[in-house]
Amino acid sequence: MKIYTRTGDDGTTGLFGGARVSKRSLRVDAYGTLDEANAALGRARAALEGAQASVIDPVLASCQVDLFTIGAEIATLPGQEAKLARHMALLPEGASERLERAIDEAEKDLPPLTAFVLPAGSRAAAELHYARCVARRAERLLVALAAEEPVRREVIVWVNRLSDLLFTLARQANRLLQVADVPWTPSP
Repeated sequence: MKIYTRTGDDGTTGLFGGARVSKRSLRVDAYGTLDEANAALGRARAALEGAQASVIDPVLASCQVDLFTIGAEIATLPGQEAKLARHMALLPEGASERLERAIDEAEKDLPPLTAFVLPAGSRAAAELHYARCVARRAERLLVALAAEEPVRREVIVWVNRLSDLLFTLARQANRLLQVADVPWTPSP
């Protein structure tokens, strides 16, 4: 099977369920940004070292699977989700609670926040902060899409929790390497 199909050469792409839409559509932008967030998680996973990898990698691996699932749902023609669900399990209601438990677990050994922190520290922390920013952009696009077309609430909530989790994991990544978070100090 060839990777190229030439069907998108006219600036359109196919959604699951059969419709073709412009590649500039909000739906395509949203699932493309979810894919970008997934790639950013892959970069973060590749940057983990030592204790970071054993603690953080399983959490990120699970998030990547869920992100791919969400991307597939958003790449589906509205009204065709049941057809997609025959091929794969959709993100279940309450899936965001798994992320909340992961946040709580990662946070329990962190010092309390006393200032805003900059996206810095260890390489893995910087990558996690970058992934957080991409997740926030994906969330904004999903909210915009939901104003025009149906998007399940659980999908938006999950992506919102993902960015919270990535912030917490960035702090945990620094702690595991005994690297201090970099506090934001306003310019005088």
